[in-house]
Amino acid sequence: MSDASELPDSQEEEEVSLEPEDQSDDSSGEEAAGDTEMDFLRNLFSSTLGLGTTEKVLDDLTLEGVAQYIKSGKCKNILCMVGAGISTSAGIPDFRSPGTGLYANLQKYNLPHPEAIFQIDYFKKHPEPFFALAKELYPGQFKPTICHYFMKMLKDKGLLKRCYTQNIDTLERVAGLEGDDLIEAHGTFYTSHCVSFCCRQEYNLDWMKEKIFSDDIPRCDKCSSLVKPDIVFFGESLPVRFFTSMKMDFPRCDLLIVMGTSLQVQPFAGLVGRVSKSCPRLLINMEKAGQADPLFGLLGFGGGMDFDSDKAYRDVAHISTCDEGCLALADLLGWKVELEEMVKQDHAKIDSQDQKEKASEDSKAAAKTSSASVAPEPEKKEE
Repeated sequence: MSDASELPDSQEEEEVSLEPEDQSDDSSGEEAAGDTEMDFLRNLFSSTLGLGTTEKVLDDLTLEGVAQYIKSGKCKNILCMVGAGISTSAGIPDFRSPGTGLYANLQKYNLPHPEAIFQIDYFKKHPEPFFALAKELYPGQFKPTICHYFMKMLKDKGLLKRCYTQNIDTLERVAGLEGDDLIEAHGTFYTSHCVSFCCRQEYNLDWMKEKIFSDDIPRCDKCSSLVKPDIVFFGESLPVRFFTSMKMDFPRCDLLIVMGTSLQVQPFAGLVGRVSKSCPRLLINMEKAGQADPLFGLLGFGGGMDFDSDKAYRDVAHISTCDEGCLALADLLGWKVELEEMVKQDHAKIDSQDQKEKASEDSKAAAKTSSASVAPEPEKKEE
């Protein structure tokens, strides 16, 4: 889900699939802001004193150069950062695209403003709009994309350290990435919790799905409070795991692949500056994103991407859809046929499972209708 009438900068939302933006205002968020300032100062002193490397890391600042780097065996800890663009080909709209974005089609819910559907205070008073929308876009109705399976292939080949995703559609999990492979920065539908601080009972995906598709507002079995999927609403903090993991993962990263995100939402966007200065960074997107402030770029510091300046030495922008970019990279790596076969087989498996579930539901519905239509036999009178 992603843009609408612009929010204040502190609340501006990214184009992310099915996912509202965060407002990280706890100690972890403050710590992350402090770390960002320290990163800025480190880069400033490094540039001023001529420290650090600006040697060309890739043979060529192209997709071919990235492929050669991967084939060289120099990278074993690839991190992926992904947003809405990796799921749009699955049929999931982003938030802000004019006419087709989710925010452009929320009039029927009579909201005070589009973002209210993802504001925690509004949700607690008026949960109906959110759950009506959730029924339309619920995980399980969409199949993972080529991009999702490309990340699974990186995992299978022992190259993927972790995927940091802004999306809440769970398609990374469906494609085969597991809990330890993922940092779901803006939360997930995979689990849900009671909103009562005194309870916090956990519920799984199937429980929530049954409630939503029966048009029931999910209520806690223990205390009758609302139950909300574990996605980050406006007014909530990012998961603690996001902050703890990034400190370990990014300094060790030897290739950062960024896909389908405009890199505008903090603190997620700031992750690109947390890799070492010798780490190559590949952006696969419909437009360039995450570029350094021009003034800072002239001074030679800042963690943003640099694709075009004379000082560019490690950043590559491949402008295309995420699926096309992943297929192109897979082809250069000699993985294209394997990737296409993985997509074909897994989609067939998902379709087969969906058909079985539908047949089972139809059978239950028919049995219920049949039993309801059979008139009871009249009681026999004793003679």
